[in-house]
Amino acid sequence: MPSPPYVTSFSNQTVAQALLLYLGLEGVNKVFGIPGGGLANLLVEIKTQRDKFEYIVCRQETGAGYIADGYSRATGKLAVVMVTSGPGATNALTGAMNAQNDGTPMLVITGEVNEQYYGKGYLQEGVDTDLDVGAIYKAASCYTANLSDESEVQTLIEQALRDVMNIPRGMAHLSLPNNVTTEIVTTPQPPPNPPSTTIFVPVSPTNYRATPACAPREQLRQAMQQLLACKRPLIFLGSGGRDALRERSTLDALVIFAERYGIPVMTTPDGKGVFPESHPLSLRVYGFASNTWAPMWMQQKPVPYDGLLVLATSLRGLSSNNFSPELVPQNNGPFIQVDAQQQTIGRSFPVTMGIVGEVGAFIKDMEEMLPQFPPVPADVAARKAEVATIKQTSPYYSQSQYDSNASPIEPAAIVRVLQNTIPNDSLIMLDCANCVGWGIHYFTVNPPQQIHSSLAMGPMGFGVGSVIGAKIGCPDKTCIALVGDGAFLMHGSEISTAQAHNVGAIWVVLWDDDLHMVSQGMQYLYPTPDDIWDKLYRLGTPDLVKFAQGLGADAYMISSPAELQAVMPRVLDAANVQHRPQVILAKINQSSIDPYFPPKSPA
Repeated sequence: MPSPPYVTSFSNQTVAQALLLYLGLEGVNKVFGIPGGGLANLLVEIKTQRDKFEYIVCRQETGAGYIADGYSRATGKLAVVMVTSGPGATNALTGAMNAQNDGTPMLVITGEVNEQYYGKGYLQEGVDTDLDVGAIYKAASCYTANLSDESEVQTLIEQALRDVMNIPRGMAHLSLPNNVTTEIVTTPQPPPNPPSTTIFVPVSPTNYRATPACAPREQLRQAMQQLLACKRPLIFLGSGGRDALRERSTLDALVIFAERYGIPVMTTPDGKGVFPESHPLSLRVYGFASNTWAPMWMQQKPVPYDGLLVLATSLRGLSSNNFSPELVPQNNGPFIQVDAQQQTIGRSFPVTMGIVGEVGAFIKDMEEMLPQFPPVPADVAARKAEVATIKQTSPYYSQSQYDSNASPIEPAAIVRVLQNTIPNDSLIMLDCANCVGWGIHYFTVNPPQQIHSSLAMGPMGFGVGSVIGAKIGCPDKTCIALVGDGAFLMHGSEISTAQAHNVGAIWVVLWDDDLHMVSQGMQYLYPTPDDIWDKLYRLGTPDLVKFAQGLGADAYMISSPAELQAVMPRVLDAANVQHRPQVILAKINQSSIDPYFPPKSPA
């Protein structure tokens, strides 16, 4: 049933109370950040409502953004970051910008000094001085506003939430001067009614926002006709479909479609695992750290690859293997792109048909149209047989590294052991640099297991923080991060956040005392005979075991698959039963080439 109209059961609401009311309607009960003077009056209200809202104090504002991001990815809820003015706002920007580019719904609330001090150079002021916080966030968000007066607060908060929860999801920013926080909200009435001191309160988010959930059926019918006329079509699924495919019936509908017509499915790197990778028709990942199967399907002869259905990906560089022309079907076959965001369609490749629609609705409507398109049994059988033949080969660049039991440990072997020891509903968070290449290439992910990365912007530290948020959001699940030692040093202080809140997050740190993606990449692209690159970006050999222990984690150093296998039961028990943060430092083979760098062809 539709939600009833706004009611007037609340009066004399302050701006702070109104803000928290809206957060409550959105299902928010966790807020992440670092407090400060610009938030003083809001902090008083959060303290008053501490039975409804927990303010989780992080160790740095960027880390707060990553933790909130992980919380949202794990739960599907709105992420809220709340930080103070000036440097609090600017520190939070990287985590917030990352959410915007990866489609995580996030609301960033930054405090601000009292308006009476604007332009006077008050401590940490971000308005009318050399620092303009609003301009900074305007350049990085889907919406930003300064709540400068109580009369506009309802309009601006609702607009921020509409933009955040749109498709694709985004990050919005609200700046809240400390003095405005305590003002009483009024909703101006048109003459002849006098001004009211009552806030007209929504009872549900449906009172102020709606989410697109439709697809044009005639275009869908045409798309199915074109795709199903192909001999060797392919479905390319992106991370923009992750929310839709959380609903099991939508995922089942896509699986039924693929099976009925024998069409293989590949995903973008950041969409990894949204389609079950153990399914007989899964070609796993294409693009950054691609497996070998998807390119084989597109390159097989004599029958050419001749049709592509792109669902919920804007085909950025890492998703499209740097805009590789092999994605374009041969013989002028259909290139159909479906996305709710019109401006991404046809941006990277010319399309034969662009469909503006929500991917979940598109998939369900396809299922309804199945009776109109009977499969051709011979074609279906031929495609399934070809996929089965392709999948008799290894999907990995180096099966031997994956199977290795050597010491120091191969990063691929770390993934193998984790694959065999963590529960099948675990949440895996990948940081950037080499660890994301190993994780995307070698993990096999099937729902309800999830894997998350941040490949739009690729910031160091995302995995370090996001695993904490994931565990806070899903305390009954194993939440594990694969991170590099450089990122761990950058944001490892957030272990203390986990310890303070009894969060049993798990970090597996690839330890090589080097910014190895940089040194390895420079040697790959600009080789020198003596590999001088290997000596230029060292980290100083810090004792990361003591570092982790000093912040409240149990820490282990391992150097072989056998040692990792042996320690995992203890780690899982300590994390999930005893609620203690766990850190595994893995001495890795530094000579192994990350899957980000594909094997070079012989000269």
